Amino acid sequence: MKVFAFITAIFTTASACFADFTNSPENFSPHFSTNTEIIWQATNRLPESLWIYKRLPPHPFSATVISNAVVLASLQSKGFPKPSTNDFYILEDKGPNYPSLIPEIFCISPKSATISYWLPHPDNNLLGIPADEVLVRRAWAYARELGVDPAQVAFKTLTSHFNQDENYNDLTNQLCGRGVFLSRQLDGISFTDIGDNGANGGFWIEFGSHEQIRAFSLVWPDLKRDKFKQTASPQQIIACIRAHKIIVIPNYNEEKYFERVRTLANAKKFTITKITPNYTEGVMGEVPTNDAPPEFITPFADLEAVADFGNSNATVRLVSPIVSSEVSRLLAK
Repeated sequence: MKVFAFITAIFTTASACFADFTNSPENFSPHFSTNTEIIWQATNRLPESLWIYKRLPPHPFSATVISNAVVLASLQSKGFPKPSTNDFYILEDKGPNYPSLIPEIFCISPKSATISYWLPHPDNNLLGIPADEVLVRRAWAYARELGVDPAQVAFKTLTSHFNQDENYNDLTNQLCGRGVFLSRQLDGISFTDIGDNGANGGFWIEFGSHEQIRAFSLVWPDLKRDKFKQTASPQQIIACIRAHKIIVIPNYNEEKYFERVRTLANAKKFTITKITPNYTEGVMGEVPTNDAPPEFITPFADLEAVADFGNSNATVRLVSPIVSSEVSRLLAK
């Protein structure tokens, strides 16, 4: 079960199988005993206040950005759509009388401010994937072609794509794709680094053998500053942990995620070692209705911690609210 896919949508619309969980962080939080000692050792300083941003009404992507995106996807033969506020899709070529749903391979969605592409049936050759520095350089060049101001993004992370066995487990010795995520920056703070599925603010692109473009995603809504909120104190965040109002971030393709969450509750000591602010779409625990994109872009905390079980330790990453008003809202539920 790919629980990680849900974490990318904590603050947005969840899939049906997780709909009951979205408003219940308690299901993704370890229920520590009152005897568990929670210690704050994070020394990195945070801003005293952080902005919450509001999404502005959607508008069409420019003709130049649309044209460049179509060329980047090597879909010129399909034509170039005109700027519009309507969604536009290109489907995979399946021929007449195809007996199932035809997958989308290219999408322009002004409502969600996204442009995305997935190469059908990519070449999974393990040879010829360029060095990381070459891929990063190419990613910067393509981001500019899609209208991204280099001053408003920063390199965030590299992602990896592996061939899989018959049970869909990654064959980690068979790297077939390498991705680059350039994160949008708001007040110098990045969006969360889950950049391998197009769910984040910024530009992500994946390359395969000989720089073949396997996928890319641009997420760039128009935003304005809405509210300037006081940052939560360590004591408030610890209170969220105690009240099960935080979420354990799954490991990639983790099969026994909920079992690990339950096991964490047995820790004798839980030490927060680092806190990093990030932005993401939506508000923790709130699900937009009518398939609408989230109205707000909010900051949250990425916490790194160590669970001490007495005879062993485990590292863990958590999602927590980071502004004081959000802590108060969640604790009141």
